[in-house]
Amino acid sequence: MTEPSYLTAVRESYDTVAADYLKQVKRPAELDPLSRSLLTAFAEAVREGGGGPVADLGCGPGLVTAHLAGLGLSAFGVDLSPRMIELARRTHPGLTFTVGSMTALDIEDGSLAGILAYYSTHHTPPDLLPLVYGEFHRTLRPGGLLMLAGHVGAGECVRRAQAYGGHPVSYESHRLPPDQLVELLEQAGLTVTARVLQEPEGTRRPQIATLLCRRPL
Repeated sequence: MTEPSYLTAVRESYDTVAADYLKQVKRPAELDPLSRSLLTAFAEAVREGGGGPVADLGCGPGLVTAHLAGLGLSAFGVDLSPRMIELARRTHPGLTFTVGSMTALDIEDGSLAGILAYYSTHHTPPDLLPLVYGEFHRTLRPGGLLMLAGHVGAGECVRRAQAYGGHPVSYESHRLPPDQLVELLEQAGLTVTARVLQEPEGTRRPQIATLLCRRPL
């Protein structure tokens, strides 16, 4: 399978900003109370479902992966950026991190108890989201859980020329309406069980959507 062209820009950009990203990104303990509570609720639901492997897809330097492990999950991380994975392995040597793409996961069918996609699918062009969501469905076991979180909007595409540390980057962020995301997830065979919308507040401008989903039994 030929790699989608946008992945090259995303990979190179995050390789470039990785060190500054690790310095500047919020730690899970620094998130707002609702965001922390949603991660805890996801972890509790996975444990109540019998536990098992949980993939943090688009894990970056592994901060949230480690947080999930601290909540009692058998969490591992996957990221497109080799530099991010290098930092994750160095920072959290007791956890497993691998380089990979959400468009073609090197994970067995039906093997995951849970997937966390935390602010990590917004670089995917909308026409390729069915491919990504299809991979989520394929790798989750029946009854497995997905938590998808990120910025949403009216369908705008945000292009950035600089990112963490002022480094030049070349990627796009797509902010789709929550209802469109729900429709695409359901078309992929996943059942959306909860939606949480956080309105812009303070210096945070975009609306945030968190969607909890399940692969039907």
